[in-house]
Formats: sequence, C-alpha cells, structure tokens
Amino acid sequence: MALRPGRRRSHERMDWLCGHIRVGVQEADLVVVEGAAYAQGGQAGHHELAGLWWLVTQDLWRHRIPYAVANPHHRTIYATGRANPAQGRPRKERARVAKGMVRSAAVERYGVECEGPGRYDQADATVLAAMGLDWLGYPTVPVPDTHRRALEAVRWPDLIPAAAN
Repeated sequence: MALRPGRRRSHERMDWLCGHIRVGVQEADLVVVEGAAYAQGGQAGHHELAGLWWLVTQDLWRHRIPYAVANPHHRTIYATGRANPAQGRPRKERARVAKGMVRSAAVERYGVECEGPGRYDQADATVLAAMGLDWLGYPTVPVPDTHRRALEAVRWPDLIPAAAN
C-alpha cells in the first residue's frame, strides 16, 4: 500500500506522512529506508523528500527502531542483479525502464501486485523489506548471489534486534 496524502501540502503533508509511517513501523525490529538518489537531484519535490527522509529517520532513531539505509543502486541490484539494468537503452529511458524492471521483480519473485498510483514505490518497498529480512536471516524467497551482493553495501544498523541473534 502506498501512502497518498491527497491535497495536503507543506507541513500538513509532512505531518500526515510521518504519522502514518510511525504507525506502520512502531513494532518493527528493523526498517530499511531508501537513501538519496543523488543522480536524480533537482527533481520536483526533492527538497521536501529530503526533509521527510530526515524527519522519518530521526523518529526511528528517537524511538530506538533500528534502520538501514540502502541507496537506489543497492535496491536495484537486489531486485535485478545489476545497478544499471537498462544500460543498453537510450539514456533518457534508462531510469523509467529500470523502475519497471524492479517492479517486475517484485511481482515475479515476491508475488506482490504493484498496480496503480504508487506502483513503483510499492515495488521499491517490497524489495527493501526483502533485503532487510534477508539480512536478518529470514529470506522470503531464494535470491541469487548476484543479487544478494547488494546486502554487503548497505549501511546496516549497529543495534541488532533480538530476533537477529
């Protein structure tokens, strides 16, 4: 499920999103958040997304919920086996095609139907959750080593939940 804040803007939007995220992670042993996509700088809403990222990770830290930061390449490698799976495509199509490949992996490997608005966000969240479960020792499905190598590059938390011991 993707969070859709409707017509909320600015502080109201951020407050709504943070509140819904907090409810969703309050019982989590580990949260995997996506790091910054520096190559995508200057996109619409970038400033607000960066602020939201800090608010969410600050809240996780404050409530002592361990979190890992996986950059977009880590997520894409775990899903497809390659950081730039659409490398052979024309430059302006690569990001869109790669997002579709991550979505296809979420549907085919994990059986999560990612449809409608937020489908790419849902696919990203599915892959990030699978990465966290794999790192904790509870992989949901077998993942090739070419994909699992992405786990080595993630900044995992120092505080390991009891379930991982």
